[in-house]
Amino acid sequence: MTAPFRLYLLRHGEPELAGRMLGRTDSPVTAAGLAACIARAGDLTVTRRIASDLMRARRCAEALGPTEIDPRWRELDFGDWDGRSAGEIDAAALSAFWHDPDAAPPPGGERWSDLVARVGAAIADLRPEPTLVVTHGGAMRATLHILCGFDRRAVWAFALPYASLVTLEIWDGEPRSAQVTELAGA
Repeated sequence: MTAPFRLYLLRHGEPELAGRMLGRTDSPVTAAGLAACIARAGDLTVTRRIASDLMRARRCAEALGPTEIDPRWRELDFGDWDGRSAGEIDAAALSAFWHDPDAAPPPGGERWSDLVARVGAAIADLRPEPTLVVTHGGAMRATLHILCGFDRRAVWAFALPYASLVTLEIWDGEPRSAQVTELAGA
């Protein structure tokens, strides 16, 4: 077995449209959100930076250095709910989604299992080198599910505020596995 490598997952900074279901909606990051990401991850030693293609993640990563863009690290697509606040969404439908996002996905949106498959493919393509991925809360939760074995309900027990950083030690093998070594909130 080879030595583990570090994978850092940084949630993007606060977007201008905070408080809304932001999946594919491409809301810019605020100046304060960008500064929080730089403060949180500016001292990390990595050989590779990857970011979601959405500007709230991409801008934060690019502020830290040269960045590869990979849309597989996007947030869950909230379909018809995208860009809306929770108060604008039918409460029963939203509750059903939070209870089981595979059985009750947002209308026209993505299932949890689709997000997991997409993020899983991105994880499989990681090279064994210190890597920072600037992404979204849903993709970070999918990563914890895939690499650490947390079930869907357990991943929601983690608070992942804007600019939070999760540090994982990754072991190569089939399948890859990891342990959380640090969880730093904003």
